[in-house]
Amino acid sequence: MNRIVALVIVVVAVLFAGSTTLLVVDQRHVAVVYSHGGENPSLVPPGLHVKLPTPLQSAMLVDTRVRTLMPSDADRFVTSDKTDLLVTPVLKYRVTDPLKLFNETDGDQQSAIDRLAAQMHTALGDAFGKRALADVLAHEGEVAQEAQAAMTGAANALGIDLIDLRFVRVDFPQTGADAVYKRMAAAQEQVAGDERAQSATEVAQIKADAERQRQAVLADAYATAQAIKGEGDAKAAGIAADAFGRDPGFYQFYESLQAYRSVFKPGDVIVVDPDSEFFRFMRSPDGSSASATPAASASRKH
Repeated sequence: MNRIVALVIVVVAVLFAGSTTLLVVDQRHVAVVYSHGGENPSLVPPGLHVKLPTPLQSAMLVDTRVRTLMPSDADRFVTSDKTDLLVTPVLKYRVTDPLKLFNETDGDQQSAIDRLAAQMHTALGDAFGKRALADVLAHEGEVAQEAQAAMTGAANALGIDLIDLRFVRVDFPQTGADAVYKRMAAAQEQVAGDERAQSATEVAQIKADAERQRQAVLADAYATAQAIKGEGDAKAAGIAADAFGRDPGFYQFYESLQAYRSVFKPGDVIVVDPDSEFFRFMRSPDGSSASATPAASASRKH
């Protein structure tokens, strides 16, 4: 009986030792194989491998895929203008140097995640503390990129490559949300007022410029019109002078008719001397001197 029990114990021990000598690494991982006490670590790629039985050699599987780090609760940060914000960040990262990760953490991968989370919190706190609330809300992406750049060196020291850092949510604490919203509304109203004032100034300037341009165009047009009119009058006068020069008597007759038309208006009463030289074409068609009417004066109504 004792021999059977001893045999069973030996078989179990052999099976256990044999199972610990086989190391299966899938495509999603690599393994760091190390001796007792963390000595002589070596990197093992995906596949089936053989190692010394535990505890002579142990293995740490390292996930090489892109992984996500996001705190379970929103973190509280303070902006440069003393505004509290509740921020939920999400960090995408990947282990690119498993041996460095093993050496820096003594094989404790959870400590690496904790250190990465602490680095992210510190970097975000510094990034938010440099900006006012309005700047943060307008440039959330820049704040995240600044924090990612600040923690890149410390992450690389752990053998980790940072892929991306973004914010899932940025909100105000419930206790101060109303005051923040009112302050933001007042600030936006001030901005709107400044924009309206600037627009009014620009409109007035545009109107003034347009009026000056209109006056300049009208002045140029009037000068051009006067020049054209002067040229036309000169040509007309030249044509008339040429025409009337051929018959001076007709020219005098025409000018007298024009004078009669401008002097005599319907309904006017004029008392004149009928023998006046002004009426000579009324006394004779050719304007020659003729005997005047016996009356010394006449009263005519036109």
